[in-house]
Amino acid sequence: MYRLRRAVAARLRRKLMDFKSPASRGMPDKRLIAPAVARNREPILQVLRSVLPTQGLVLEVASGSGGYLVHFARHFPRLAFVPSDPDAKARESASAWTAASGLTNVAPPLALDASAEAWPLDRADAAICINMIHISPWSATEGLFRGARKILPRGAPLYLYGAFKRGGAHMSQSNVDFDAWLQGENASWGVRDLEAVADCAREEGFSIPEALEMPANNLSVIFRRL
Repeated sequence: MYRLRRAVAARLRRKLMDFKSPASRGMPDKRLIAPAVARNREPILQVLRSVLPTQGLVLEVASGSGGYLVHFARHFPRLAFVPSDPDAKARESASAWTAASGLTNVAPPLALDASAEAWPLDRADAAICINMIHISPWSATEGLFRGARKILPRGAPLYLYGAFKRGGAHMSQSNVDFDAWLQGENASWGVRDLEAVADCAREEGFSIPEALEMPANNLSVIFRRL
């Protein structure tokens, strides 16, 4: 039953991200196209330039198509990147994007469920998680901080990106509509209060977050492992 629920959630997540496959346009590979990647990757990259370490290993939790990670890996050649996702089709897509890019600093994707007690990785020097916590149950957010605490050294960053509420209020009407759509798809999903996320992080040993406003009423939120 759990696997069935997770499979349904994965299909809804792919629908939400508007994934398209190049194979449907005659390209013989398993890459998925998420239009949000092309819109958001440059603003996120500019933030990550001041967040990520100069060398080491970066874990991406909930990589989705894998398009973000390939873009970042191209711009941080001294870093090693590890994509992950609980969905097999997403992992296939991440592998296909890596193969098409020719990059050598991206590892094979891990089957990682953020809410799981054990993660298939012992250590990382940074972690990033883009557009996950609003399209997953709250247990995934709790698991994200719990798992990141176990693998990150003191001072290491955990970077989040997505839509948030601040002080219980949405940042725009579009986010109000987005939140209603999310909860209509799955009652356990929804735009989270930044303060609730910060409380969850604090309980797992992370700093007060730095929140940066991004295009389209999103936030970059940076936590540090204490």
